[in-house]
Amino acid sequence: MTQPEFSLKYLAMRPMVKRFIGGEALPEALETLRELRKKGFFTTLDLLGESVSNKKEALKATEEYIENLKALKQHNLDRNISIKLTQLGLDVDYDFAKENLIHLVKIAGDMNGFVRVDMECSAYTEMTIKMVAEVHREYPHVGTVLQASLRRTSQDAVHLLKAGVKIRLCKGAYKEPPSIAFADKHLVDQQFVTVMKRLLTSGIYHGIATHDEKIIEEAKQFARQQKIKPDSFEFQMLLGIRNKFAEKLIKEGWRVRIYVPYGTFWFPYMTRRLRERKENLWFVVKNLFQD
Repeated sequence: MTQPEFSLKYLAMRPMVKRFIGGEALPEALETLRELRKKGFFTTLDLLGESVSNKKEALKATEEYIENLKALKQHNLDRNISIKLTQLGLDVDYDFAKENLIHLVKIAGDMNGFVRVDMECSAYTEMTIKMVAEVHREYPHVGTVLQASLRRTSQDAVHLLKAGVKIRLCKGAYKEPPSIAFADKHLVDQQFVTVMKRLLTSGIYHGIATHDEKIIEEAKQFARQQKIKPDSFEFQMLLGIRNKFAEKLIKEGWRVRIYVPYGTFWFPYMTRRLRERKENLWFVVKNLFQD
């Protein structure tokens, strides 16, 4: 991983990015987490970084995740982290990345923590689901993410639910070919709601990750109709998005977890997200002017 070039574009983005990134260093991120906890939010911490191409960098990332867990415990914050398998060396070797994940999950389990394996682009979907299911058999302190935009997600949900895996359901931020993903937003939303209802009635604690007020309202209504307790699942949102709305959900008695990315690699993180789908750019710009 190389540091992004120092450029005018880089400098121009910094003020905007501060809203969506917990900080460039862990102490800043911990302060962000503390402020969110004061407001009643749960949190998950994500160490930013691009795919690694060698074992040395993957081991370094694994150790940094472990240090994060230790710091979260020390500061009495949610021992909940979100990680990417490519950062643990998935592009280097599957078994090597799996060893790193097991090492990380073992430590999280010892401190009553939780590791969420983020879902990356479709090239990694099958390997991610396979690895998480394998590790979960022995270490239940690990879960993963499903993207409603992918056509396969409904079946993936069935498979993971049978295995008892905790799922974060999101719409998906990656631009994928129509052969494997829905191009129509309505179809994405439709699958999101269908899978969401399946998750909510599964008896497993899941995360409903969306800022879509209409879908959140449908989730609330469904939970009430099915007599699903508000503490049996949670809504999840990105740092800096729909702040007032997230606070309103807490006041209503719902659980909300905020995804807090941090690190020096925020530039590739933001530009990749904005480049992949034009909807992402509009979403970020709109939220710069909302509380």
